[in-house]
Amino acid sequence: MQNNITLSRPGPWIDHLFSAVAAQKGGVVRRSVAWVEREVGLERFKEEVRLRGFRLLQSGGQFIIICNRTPLKVIV
Repeated sequence: MQNNITLSRPGPWIDHLFSAVAAQKGGVVRRSVAWVEREVGLERFKEEVRLRGFRLLQSGGQFIIICNRTPLKVIV
């Protein structure tokens, strides 16, 4: 079953994102840049990531959130 949500307030959307299994286990989640900008706003999103000590990357039209606080090492 797929979980499609449409929210008019950013708080519940942010809670939903960071309660994902991958986020809870220190994994990686990704979201569309356009969707983040529309549903939450870029500044609010960056602040939420920063408050958790996570890393936020952008590749093309996707945000990649690394949901742990370990150092990030770029290999190539």
